[in-house]
Amino acid sequence: MAEKVIIIGSGPAGWTAAIYAARASLEPLLFEGAPIQEYYDQGRGPLGQLAMTTEVENYPGFPAGDMGAYLDDSIDDSLRKYMAPHEKTGVSGPELMELMRQQAKNFGTRIINDDISEVDFTEKPFKLKSLGGESFEAHSIIIATGARANYLGLESESNFKNRGVSACAVCDGALPRFRDVPLVVVGGGDSAVEEADYLSKFASKVYLVHRRDKLRASKIMAQRAEENPKIEILWNSKPVEVLGDDENGVTGVRLQSTVDDSERDVAATGFFLAIGHTPNTDFLQGKLEMNAKKYLTWTVPFRTNTSVEGVFAAGDVSDDYYRQAVTAAGTGCMSALDAERYLAAQGL
Repeated sequence: MAEKVIIIGSGPAGWTAAIYAARASLEPLLFEGAPIQEYYDQGRGPLGQLAMTTEVENYPGFPAGDMGAYLDDSIDDSLRKYMAPHEKTGVSGPELMELMRQQAKNFGTRIINDDISEVDFTEKPFKLKSLGGESFEAHSIIIATGARANYLGLESESNFKNRGVSACAVCDGALPRFRDVPLVVVGGGDSAVEEADYLSKFASKVYLVHRRDKLRASKIMAQRAEENPKIEILWNSKPVEVLGDDENGVTGVRLQSTVDDSERDVAATGFFLAIGHTPNTDFLQGKLEMNAKKYLTWTVPFRTNTSVEGVFAAGDVSDDYYRQAVTAAGTGCMSALDAERYLAAQGL
C-alpha cells in the first residue's frame, strides 16, 4: 500500500515537514539517512549539518540558559544517554535536532534509518528504493536532503571542525570564540567577500585568502573587501594546513604561494570556508528540474512544488541563498501544507 507522504531528509526542513504532516493525519514516513561513515565525512549524515555544529544562537526560542532538565524530560532516555552533558550556553546543534526529531516522533512520524538511492517519478504512486534494497511507494514526496558545504579536504581541516573551522560565518561568526581575534576566510567569490565583511564586525582582523591575484567577486563586492580596513586580502595563496591544538582549537593557518610554493604561517583563531555548497541531489539522477548549481527548482512562485506534480522540495536542497536552519524549517512547513493540499485535491 502506498504511503500518503514520504519525507527524504532529516534536517530542520525534514523534521518540520514531518511535524506538520503528522498533525494533519498524513502518517508520514521519514527516511533520516543511513548512519554510515561516508555520509558523515561528506557532511550529509542523519540529522543534517546542524548535528555537526556546537552552539546555535540564532534559532528563535532557544536563548542561553541551562536546558539540561528540559532535555532530560523531552528526549527518549535511549537517545539522551548518548548526548553530551548540557552547558549553559543555549541549545547546541545536536540537541536542537534531537528535539525536532522527538517532536515529529511524538505526533506519529515513522522513521527509517536508511536513505533513498533510486526514484521513479514516471507513474503514480511514485516508486522509491532504499540504500538497503527495500522498495516503497508514495502518493506525494517531500525532498529535504539539504546541501553540504565544500571543504578543501585537508586532514587538519577535519580535525578542527567545530573547534575553529566553519563553513558558515552567519551561523557561527558571532560566537565568543571568534570575537576580537584574527580570522581567515578562504574564497574569492561574492560569498567569500560577504562572509569576510560579516566577520569583520566581530573579528580584530579578517584575512581573505585567494589563490589568484584577482577576486572572482563582482566589482562592487571586490571594492567592498578592498576598502574594508579590517580585511586584508592575501593574494596567490592557498591553505595547506590548519594549525592548532586540542586545548585551543585553531591557532593559525599555513599558506602556500601559488606562484613559487613558498610557505608562511598566519595566526588566526577561526578558519572559514566560503568555496560553495553541493546540494544532495545526486540520487535524483536529474529526474527533477534543477538550476545550474544542481539545486532543486521551485516551479510555482512562493510554493515548494517541483517540476513533478506531487513532489515537493524544502530546505537547503532548494535554497542556494539563505541556507539557515530557520528558513529551512519554514519551507519544511510550507512543503507539508503543499503536500496536504495536493493530496486533498487528489481525493487521497
